[in-house]
Amino acid sequence: MNHTKHFVEDQLEILTENARKGKISRRTFAQLGAALLGTTVLARGTPALADDGQLVFVSWGGDAVDAYDEAYGQPFEAENGIRVRQDGSGPTEGAIKAQFESGNPTWDIVDADAFSAEALGKQGMIEPIDYDVVDKSKMRDGFGWEYSASSYFFSYIIAYDATKFGDNPPTSMADFFDVETFPGKRAMYKWGAGMWEALLMGDGVAQEDLYPLDIERAHNKLKDFKMHVISFWGNGAESQTLMLDGEASMALIWSTRARLLEQDTDGEVNFIWQDGILSPGAMAVLKGNPGGAEAAMKFIASAQEPERQRVMFDMLYQGPANPETDDLIPEDERRYNPVAAGNFEKQVPLDVAWYEENYGAALDAYLGIVSS
Repeated sequence: MNHTKHFVEDQLEILTENARKGKISRRTFAQLGAALLGTTVLARGTPALADDGQLVFVSWGGDAVDAYDEAYGQPFEAENGIRVRQDGSGPTEGAIKAQFESGNPTWDIVDADAFSAEALGKQGMIEPIDYDVVDKSKMRDGFGWEYSASSYFFSYIIAYDATKFGDNPPTSMADFFDVETFPGKRAMYKWGAGMWEALLMGDGVAQEDLYPLDIERAHNKLKDFKMHVISFWGNGAESQTLMLDGEASMALIWSTRARLLEQDTDGEVNFIWQDGILSPGAMAVLKGNPGGAEAAMKFIASAQEPERQRVMFDMLYQGPANPETDDLIPEDERRYNPVAAGNFEKQVPLDVAWYEENYGAALDAYLGIVSS
């Protein structure tokens, strides 16, 4: 199960809902969609073929069919003479393998989990990132890998009912699992990522001692705690509803949804960064891509521009991959940025190397417990 897929689909849902409610204009919708996907968008799920002089960027689709090239695709074309088209059919690990193994791939750049890209790269299916083109100084330390480049950040963090715990709010992951001091049901993520770290911290493991993750210990904790989990949510809207309806007194949710909850409830639902699990989104280039590795690397480099990443933060609250963007964010908004100074240091960065080696087997075992 692709870790990034669910988050990106959720971001598109938030963006579309804001447009439908009139919170953002069509032009802003176009700019935000472009910043999110960096592409000209075709219909959701419709494959795009790379013609001469074009690139195909494969992501998880969206509803903004005509809008995405205004702020992102057109500038890239103007700068390089290369049009970028969007394939919204979803770059699952299996689909990337099938593209490569066909011997005639139609994809160029994919929005992939860094750990999947690294694994596929070591199998010869992904191009190494050309750091003579892509600027590593425009990345946060430790988030530029051999076969993928970070493009945004989000976190798994604690959201809590401030009407119940306002005088004594949770301050750590241990509090999430303490149902005596903080009574009520909990909600957790269905697909495992970030939950193993949370379970281990809840069982007394310090941040610096988390990796390599002790999956047996994490799953034993889950078995003991499962009775307190009202739902294992599979998408962001579901996680938000669980808190809005009061079904859960605390939830481990994406930071983007936590921010929406705080704003939509006027602070009746709040959140903390302490012991959050920080997760990167990444771009990777298919080996033997029809548009050529050189053009694809230029596209990734163009996505590093801080002004473009600032647009993505403004309405979607994804953390920018380029630290230069941080200073462009107004001071009163920086508390929503997962990689802002003061927030980053409280969290645990997801260990890409561990997930590369262990995610599949760990997820199978996790889902077995969730569904039992």
